Amino acid sequence: MGISLRPHHGMCFQFYEGKGYNADFTDHMGKIIKMLSDDPSQPVTLTAAGDAVCANCPNLHSGVCADQDKVGRYDAAALSLCGLTAGETIPYGDFIAVIKEKILDKGLRKQICGDCCWNGICKRKE
Repeated sequence: MGISLRPHHGMCFQFYEGKGYNADFTDHMGKIIKMLSDDPSQPVTLTAAGDAVCANCPNLHSGVCADQDKVGRYDAAALSLCGLTAGETIPYGDFIAVIKEKILDKGLRKQICGDCCWNGICKRKE
């Protein structure tokens, strides 16, 4: 079993620029991205619940995201478009590649998470 990762975070990681809810969150997310990018063979286990990134998020309350309905929708869409399932373990590099191929390269990101509060960052970088 690998590090837990919400499927929609595969999109977030590709646009991340060090901004976030607070310094603790951004520092933690940056470390996770670096750790996985340094060794893309590391396994990630896809989850539709709080993951390794969420651990330092101020919106996580008792293990549940305050925006669970919204981010759950993002996760379900990412899984569906990529042909993946919650609970599946996949090498990080393969996961990022399928997110890029099936969602980002096809211009589908905005359909999935265009209502995210960080959409402006992603939109500017697309």
